[in-house]
Amino acid sequence: MLQAVLNGSRPADAHPALPVLARHLARDARAVARLGISSVHVHPRGPNAEETLDPVHVGDAVALIRAEAPGMEIGVTTGRWIQPDPVKRIEAVLAWGRLGVGKPDVCSVNVHEKGWVDVCKAAASVGIGVELGVWTSGDAVTLRQHGVPPSTVRVLAESTVSDPETAVAEAVRILRALGSLPVPVLLHGEEDGAWPVLEYAMRMGLDTRIGFEDVLVRPDGWLATGNDDLVDAARKIYV
Repeated sequence: MLQAVLNGSRPADAHPALPVLARHLARDARAVARLGISSVHVHPRGPNAEETLDPVHVGDAVALIRAEAPGMEIGVTTGRWIQPDPVKRIEAVLAWGRLGVGKPDVCSVNVHEKGWVDVCKAAASVGIGVELGVWTSGDAVTLRQHGVPPSTVRVLAESTVSDPETAVAEAVRILRALGSLPVPVLLHGEEDGAWPVLEYAMRMGLDTRIGFEDVLVRPDGWLATGNDDLVDAARKIYV
């Protein structure tokens, strides 16, 4: 599977085509759906363009994406940097369960963040799947010691090393620490490490992802014109 990650935590001025408003996320979701993408991950924003877990804005973004890209798996974040209080993160996730067509299909939960187990339980209780974020080999050990929560649909193994010369080595360390899991692993990198890790994931037959959250440039170093441009470039890589 190739997932499209449309905006992430990037500021609105990071790229002229970065989708921030809900309607722009829906536009990009429609564009990547035409290229065969069946899963998107987005960071909904509030009126000030700041990331938010507010059910009103999450529901608006998800509903618009669903209208423009029917059948698309839609994932959102529960990042601690947006809401540091784990109790309030749990409350937000529980509220998402009442959003109807605006309810996300999955949400990402980072293993290194306080309260991650309870956030996973909250998501499961309202029928939202979980993508478990594993950023380091230490996170991988934590996950193996705890066990994969039943609501988990995949593990997101992220090499946060942006140096293209060492990003893949870090990815390999994380994968080795994870060992064998009962769910798929989606491996990805970021910035200058994004394309080398994506190519490695493809060689290994692992799920991966691409989009403005992870990188703004194509493999040739040119600034991408949009998320669909990045997806198109990824789909043309043969390994």
